[in-house]
Order: sequence, then C-alpha cells, then structure tokens
Amino acid sequence: MVLIWTQFGLKHKNLKCKVRVIHRNDGWIMGQARVVPEVQCLSIKAMGKDYYKILGIQSGSNEDEIKKAYRKMALKFHPDKNKDANAEEKFKEIAEAYEVLSDPKKRVIYDQYGEEGLKAGGGGSTGGQGNTYHYTFHGDPHATFASFFGGSNPFDIFFGHGRSRGTTNGFGDYGEHDMDIDLDGDDDPFSPFARFGFNGINGLHHGGVGSGGGRRLHSDPVRARRKVQDPPVVHELRVSLEEIFHGCTKRMKITRRRVNPDGRSLRTEDKILNIVIKRGWKEGTKITFPKEGDETPENIPADIAFILKDKGHPHFKRDGANIIYTARISLKEALCGCTVNIPTMDNRLIPLPCGEVIKPGTVKRLRGEGLPFPKSPSQRGDLIVEFQVRFPDRIPPQSREIIKQHLPVS
Repeated sequence: MVLIWTQFGLKHKNLKCKVRVIHRNDGWIMGQARVVPEVQCLSIKAMGKDYYKILGIQSGSNEDEIKKAYRKMALKFHPDKNKDANAEEKFKEIAEAYEVLSDPKKRVIYDQYGEEGLKAGGGGSTGGQGNTYHYTFHGDPHATFASFFGGSNPFDIFFGHGRSRGTTNGFGDYGEHDMDIDLDGDDDPFSPFARFGFNGINGLHHGGVGSGGGRRLHSDPVRARRKVQDPPVVHELRVSLEEIFHGCTKRMKITRRRVNPDGRSLRTEDKILNIVIKRGWKEGTKITFPKEGDETPENIPADIAFILKDKGHPHFKRDGANIIYTARISLKEALCGCTVNIPTMDNRLIPLPCGEVIKPGTVKRLRGEGLPFPKSPSQRGDLIVEFQVRFPDRIPPQSREIIKQHLPVS
C-alpha cells in the first residue's frame, strides 16, 4: 500500500487532509485508486530552528524545566568561559530559544507554526485564518543573560568585568537569584577554575563532601522573585570654577532601555537630565538620579550618579572654599616694594600694595574673595596670594658692587 498526501495543513493540529490509498491489487499498473474519507493528520510544522533541541529539552517541558535548561546551557556556552569558535553563535541561539519558549504566547505560536511561522506572522500564505503576531529576536544574548540573572554575571568573580552594551548597568551580586546549577562534571561552569582554589560560586559549593550525586545550589524562592536593583552607573562631570562660583544647570542626554506596557518587550528611549550645580559645591559632590538606568522585566533600574570634578583654571587653584593665585614679581619689586593687581572670580582687579620686602613663598590673604561656602552661599572663602620672585639671570659687575655695599651681611 502507498500513501500519497494530496493536501497539507499548517494551521491546526487537528486539520483534516485527504489521502489517496493505492493498493497493488486495485490496479496499480493502470493507475487506478480509490479515495477514502478524510482522516485526521498531524500538523506539518514549517522548517526552522528546533528551540527544544537547542535547550536540550522535550517539547512538553514545563516552565521550571525551561529555566533550568537555559541556566545550564547559557553558562556552558557563555563566551567568557567557552572559547570555542562557535560559542558566541551557540550562546545567541540559546538566548533566542529561551526568549520564545519562556513566553507562553510565543511558545503556542511556535508549537503550531515553527520558527518561520512565528517570525512571519503565523501560517503566512499557507491558508487558514492567519496570525498577525510577528516575532523578531532582539539579537543581544547578553541582554537576555543579564535579564535572566537579574543583572548578575557569575563570571565576574574570575574576570572582574561584564560585557558593555551601551548602557551598561553592570553585573551585581550573584546570591540574590534563584540558582539551580548542576555543578558536577562537564556541566559545572566553574570547573576550569578549580585549580585556582575556587570551589564554585563565591568560593563555595553547597552540599557536603561525600554527599554523592550532583550538588546543586538553591536559594530561597521568595528571594528569587525579588527584583534586585543594578549597581549605580557613575559618570564624572567636569565643572569650571566660574560654574562653581555662580552656580549653573547642565543638561545631560542619556539613552536607556525601558519595559513596554506588555511587561516583557523593551524599547530604547532618550531622556534629558537637568543637573543643578549649586554655588560652592565641592569637588567630589555626588548628584544622583534614582532609577534612571536601563530597565528589564526582572530588574530595578540602576541609579545614575554624577560626581563633580574641577576643571583646570588658567589663574586659580582651588583649596576647598579658598582659591589660590600665584603673583610673579621681579627681584627689584620684591626688594623695593610694589603694588600687584590681583584678579578675582567676578572679573575685578584688587590692588595689593607690597611695601615690605617680599621673600619667595610669601603669602597674603584677601578675605571673602574666594568661593561661596556650600552650606552658606552668602559667605565666601579667601583668595590666597602666593608670591613667586623672578631672579635675574645675570648682574652687571658695577651693579654687583653696589649691591654688595648696600645689602646687609646677614
């Protein structure tokens, strides 16, 4: 008997299709056949990636089994650990498989239509009612990895850094998340580091020696469901002394990820942060914008912080609320007296008479001409004048004799 398919169904699992049954005894040579009534046939899935095979699970796996498989495969093929040439591509496939199978809506569509149907919007041109849902993988497996572990990268304990994706939130503590990692044999993502004296995550394996079987890490499920905030994103903000003296507002444009109303997909958006710098603020002052960093369904956005750093100035140096000005005078002015014009932060010139002998390193102080005090902006520090005496490169012989006669011996 030979079965010949005459109509294919790609829409529904219980779609009926017609089958011609040709019996050798019914006139095979003459090409005769009889048509039997329609029978049930399984859906024929469009060709594409087998996400279940990629994660190493059965098609009937539940949510916990999918998560467990992703943990195991993602850690095994993470490029920070696995240096195989195809590890990056495999890591990407694992992330895409998890993105689809962990989403009930995507999984239902994938189970019916396969990868091509999912990405093309259901059954496409194969007939039936069709489906308007279109899925496209975002292309960043490291975003999926960071989202899954709540912003934690277990490889940071060895490499000390995470991968940057533009808005890097960084990776935090590994211990706040639901861990279910098989740590035996080839599946132990940290086994290559055992020779360095590490015995697992943060140097610990749970389960005693001789306990037998695979040792597993389990954290409190209640804690696992808690969202953990990413570490602060810190930027240095350079400001001039004039900006500190008068106060100012700086505008900083940031680009960040935000969760869409569906609670799962992400969008990229720009935002302008207005950084108000008050008069007299000290270098090292920290301005924090809470929860303005990248957001994912599993994390709390990081705070964005700016730390003030003084710019260099052509005339002044800063010392807290005081500013320091170096006055350069000649040896003649230092010995015979002079008046030095001292510039101020508000563009004035203050005449400073110097009738006495000015020695190198002499310091004079102009009270209240410095920067505002942060807590009392109406009051100001001092302008400190440090004198630098310029000595001549040579002295004519006749001048040298006159100086010898008039300068004291000691």
